[in-house]
Order: sequence, then C-alpha cells, then structure tokens
Amino acid sequence: MSPPALAGRRVVVTRPAGQTGHMAALIRAAGGEPVLFPALEILDAGDLQPLLALIDRLDAFDLAIFVSANAVNKALDLVHARRAWPAGLRVATVGRGSERELQRHGFAAVIAPSERFDSEALLDLPELMKEVQGKRVVIFRGDGGRELLGDTLSARGAVVEYAECYRRGRPQADAAPLLALAARHELDAFTVTSSEGLANLYDMLGEAGRQWFKQTPLFAPHERIAAAARALGVQTVVLTGPGDEGLVVGLAAFFAKV
Repeated sequence: MSPPALAGRRVVVTRPAGQTGHMAALIRAAGGEPVLFPALEILDAGDLQPLLALIDRLDAFDLAIFVSANAVNKALDLVHARRAWPAGLRVATVGRGSERELQRHGFAAVIAPSERFDSEALLDLPELMKEVQGKRVVIFRGDGGRELLGDTLSARGAVVEYAECYRRGRPQADAAPLLALAARHELDAFTVTSSEGLANLYDMLGEAGRQWFKQTPLFAPHERIAAAARALGVQTVVLTGPGDEGLVVGLAAFFAKV
C-alpha cells in the first residue's frame, strides 16, 4: 500500500489562531505534519457603536452580505446578543467556509456561489445581478477591504451600507522556531489564504527568513494571493482549489510528483 499523500511533509498553516483546526486535521489525515504559524490576527472592531446602531435597524435592509467567516461570527454574535434576525432579511456570502458558518448559525437559505468563491462570482449570481434595483444592502466586513461589492451593487441601483465588525492585525509571533525548521530543511510548504496574511508573513520572517521562504513552495486558493506571492519573488506558487479542502488536494497532487 502506498504511503499517505503528505507522508513526512511539514506544511505551514498561516490561518488566524483559533481557525487552524480544520486545515490541520486535513493535513494530518493526508499523512502530513501541520506547522501552525498564524500570520493574521482577528480583533474586535475598535468602536462598536456604529455597528450596534446598524444592528438595531436591520429591519430596514433587504439583503445582508458577509464577506468572510470572520464577518459571520463577529457580526452574528453581536446580533444574537441584541435581537432576533429579521425574518425577511436574506443572507449572502462569497465562500464555502462562510456559508458553513451561516448554516451553523441557523440560516438554511444562503445565497452563495457554487464554483468560484469570490466577490466577482457572487456578483454574477441572478439574485445580485438583476434583483437589487432599489434594495437596501448591508455588507458585513472587516476594516477597509475591497470596495468591489459595494461599488458594483450601488451601480446596479442598490443602496449600500458597510458594517465593519472586526479588525485585522499582524500577530506578535516569534518566527525563530520556523527559521530553525527551515535551517534544517524540515519545512516543505506554506499555505496562505489571504493577501494580507501573505504580506504579514513576509514581514514576520524578516531578512533571515525571506530567502528560504522564496524557495519554498507556496499554495494559495485564489489567483490574487498567488499573484501577490509571485510579486514577492516566491519561485514556486501553486494555485489550488478553494478552501482548506482545495489546498490539501493541491498539496497532495504537487508532492505526488516530487
């Protein structure tokens, strides 16, 4: 019987602390060893009052869009502590992870893409292409972020408001253990799930770690992240399918050939 696909491979997981369990379990199931090194920190919004005020008038909206699983959990924890979700307020999201989180919170009908998993794919759905004229839309997101969703929906005749429900930060982590593994040639791959996490990782490694980082295969589930990695000089960038499952399938396929 052939060994597991990732047998003997150490794979760096850069998801935020507390959000690594699923990915780590998939890597272990494939025979690999996950190395947890969070490159993004999810923090509460600095000023909750605007968000709470918006939650109080959720009945005024026709559609709520959550841009990430973090947006789902940060926003809905506050909503559930304050009020019931309006019966007529539909929900939408961009990815499988955030769709699962919405379902976990009790939403059976979620508007979400079934193939590509990004804002562009969500905007291509009929519910957002043809049915938003005159509708009021709230977009739950982190601080800043892309404006594509809001700008496009506004151009289609919707009235859009943003609800910023968390902040992203760079963890104060010690990269020395990671550098030590790299120095012994005991790191085989990085997985990165956001462009901001990639930028943080690059900074956190410092000058000492960037050269071997560029020489280590990097796996990304979206072309934007892959392009950012190439721009940093990473020599081997592998674009995978979406989500943790897509990353592990991509890892297995790559290491089956080397």
